[in-house]
Amino acid sequence: MDPERIDVPAGPRPARPDEAPEPPAPAGNASLTQAGCGCTEDAYPPESEAGGPPRAAGHGFVYALGRVRVQFPSLGVEKEFAQVVARQKPAGLTDQELLHAVLSDPENRYLVRQLCFVLSIREIDTYILRPSDPSGYDQLIAAVRPVPSPLDLDVVIGRRGPVAPPELCNGLTVPVVTFEQIYSFHSKDLIKAVDPPEDIPAKEFRDAAADLLARLLQLGDNSGAADEHRAVNYAAVRNDRIYRKTVQLSAHGFRLSAVDVSPSRLSGTRRILDVVFSFTHREADVTEKYFVRIDVTEMFPFLRSNWTAYYDR
Repeated sequence: MDPERIDVPAGPRPARPDEAPEPPAPAGNASLTQAGCGCTEDAYPPESEAGGPPRAAGHGFVYALGRVRVQFPSLGVEKEFAQVVARQKPAGLTDQELLHAVLSDPENRYLVRQLCFVLSIREIDTYILRPSDPSGYDQLIAAVRPVPSPLDLDVVIGRRGPVAPPELCNGLTVPVVTFEQIYSFHSKDLIKAVDPPEDIPAKEFRDAAADLLARLLQLGDNSGAADEHRAVNYAAVRNDRIYRKTVQLSAHGFRLSAVDVSPSRLSGTRRILDVVFSFTHREADVTEKYFVRIDVTEMFPFLRSNWTAYYDR
């Protein structure tokens, strides 16, 4: 391996500052809509969250699902990385394994602080990530897997700031997110953590739940900045009852046909959203609806009420 050249994947194309990632067409006929929500990141006035700084208009919270990758911010940092590799004399490692090995070495922490960590959503570079605390670099390193998989998933929770200047990350001009937490896991691990219903075999449940997760990620394809998107993303990775109920309904001939988000009637001084899941029978013209109520007032969303039957009003 040439120590003067280490190939870090170039990654997906960056999104322009005024461009939101365009979602692909959802699988099947399911759709995601915001029923009169008006829940853009600037839909609510700035305010202070408990124990935190005021929320600046346009610099709101982020709860995004994607994959973290590394980019060299400059030629000088790339050459320094190559010199570190030459000193370690790696043998038999792929570029990704080598990258992970170098970043994991405590002696190279100075180099970790110089790199750009980018969150890509649906193959589009969406955010440059910066930790709010030095300990956050450990979470970034953990997100750079030695053996990456298309099923890897990184959940980034933080606050969106201004668009990065071109010199910050080698010409990449996307918003900077100062994150408080990153959860990194394989999609299969998420499914394994959900207890299957007693009346459905475990393997059948996990196969169906994995398909549902893929559809939820596609339905909610978003940058995780608007409140309705934060609510959908939270529901996709933090609520196991969605998977249990969806698989049970599927066994009775129902399919997920839509996911709608609307303001809860309980909203007052807090921002509370109803995420409504519609299931349509494959043969009969019958639709059943269920919803979860999620509070997105602060940086960390949380559940207000769990899976409950929903009736149109």
